[in-house]
Order: sequence, then C-alpha cells, then structure tokens
Amino acid sequence: MIKLHGKVAIITGGAMGMGAATAELFAEAGVKVVIADINEELGKEQTRKICDNGGDAVFIKTDVSNPVDVENMVKFAVESYGSLDAAVNNAARTPDDKPIADMDIDVFDNVIAIDLKGVALCMKFELQQMMKQGKGGSIINISSVSGIRPQPGTPAYVAAKHGVIGLTKCGAMDYSPYGIRINSIAPGAVDTPMLRGALEHFGFEPEQYAKKLSMLGRFAQSIEIAQASLWLASDLSSYVTGAVIAVDGGYTAM
Repeated sequence: MIKLHGKVAIITGGAMGMGAATAELFAEAGVKVVIADINEELGKEQTRKICDNGGDAVFIKTDVSNPVDVENMVKFAVESYGSLDAAVNNAARTPDDKPIADMDIDVFDNVIAIDLKGVALCMKFELQQMMKQGKGGSIINISSVSGIRPQPGTPAYVAAKHGVIGLTKCGAMDYSPYGIRINSIAPGAVDTPMLRGALEHFGFEPEQYAKKLSMLGRFAQSIEIAQASLWLASDLSSYVTGAVIAVDGGYTAM
C-alpha cells in the first residue's frame, strides 16, 4: 500500500463513482482529502464515510465550470489543511448522445464547460497554489479512452476528453520547472452509476457491451482507476509527467 501521510489532495467529482473510490483510497493512504462535488448530499455522505473509517476528509460544494467556485475550492483546501500537494481532476458529466449534425448546442456547451473548461479551471488555481508553496506537486487529470479512440455520436465528450489530454501535456511542459508533475489517466469502461445510466439510455446490455470494450471481457472497477491516481500522486512516479496512462483492459490496443 502506498503511503502519503500528511499530504493534502483535492478530488473533484468525489461524491460517487471513480471519485468516491479515489477519495477513499487516498484517505486509506494517509492523505487529507478535500472532496469537491456539485452534489452536496452525496458529497457530505462520502465525507462522513471516510471519517467514520478513520480517514481525514472535508467537503466543499463545487461547480467546476464556475471559476469562483473553483478558486474557493482551492482556498478551502488550504484553509482546512494548510497546503495542497495533489489533485485529481475527475468531475465530469454524462456524455452527449447525438452526432455533430444533430447535436444539441446547449448539451454540447454544458459538456465542454464541465469536462474541459472545468479541468482547465481546476488546473489554473491548483497550479497557482502549488507554485506559491514552492515544493512541487502532482496533478492528475481524468480523461477517457474517448480521448484516444473516439466513440460515435458523442462529439462534445470526445472533444472534451481529447482536450483534457492536450491540457495535461501543455501543463506538464509549462510547470515542470516548478517540480509540478501533470499526468492524465484514460479510463476505459468503468462500472459506475454514470456508465450504467448511459448504457440504459442507449439500450445496451452491460454484459455484452463489456466484451466489446475490453480484452479482459469486463468493466473496470472504480478502485482500479483510483490505484493509478494514487501511484501518480506518489513519489513512486517521480519521473513521470506529461503521460497518458490508459487503464482500459486493453481497449485502445484492440
């Protein structure tokens, strides 16, 4: 088990799914966790769960598409724990479901606002704090295999997740002199409420669809993505920056 006792990390979208699993794993590793999510009820519930299990966590309601919220999120982390050492920018929304000629412009704008602009805003204020501290840090941006291998009928989501990878690489180039490492994880199909909802919306059977999305014939579990984030947040990945790590059961190699 990687141990990061005393470190402070922000997990956006930390109320459920991959974000919740990441928050729990980081807390088990000794990290002081700041859970940021738009869903206040689930966010507070997840925070209580971590604290009841002996971890250290606080919650702040955050809309990552709102720069005021994001700036306050970072300030809250520092006010709560004194510093910021790592961040997992995970918050996202359900993908769009129409090809470009038929796309709903409001949906397109909302996907880009949360999945791409939200990551950029988080990076902006996280980087400012890490540079101010002068001791480096690690930022992990959650992209998707859709950022590597596009899926049909999801133009906004595909564009956003490609953009997250671009932001990651640009950030790694610009901020490596400050000792700040910035990497991206591209999860494959992860068994989360968001995925189950999307499959139901599109009329796909989970068991059959899993075989199309993985050499291993199954969906990933959220903890498997969280483990990659924990490694990237630790010194075990001290020579890794600007990387995109596909945790996808071999999907992008198929």
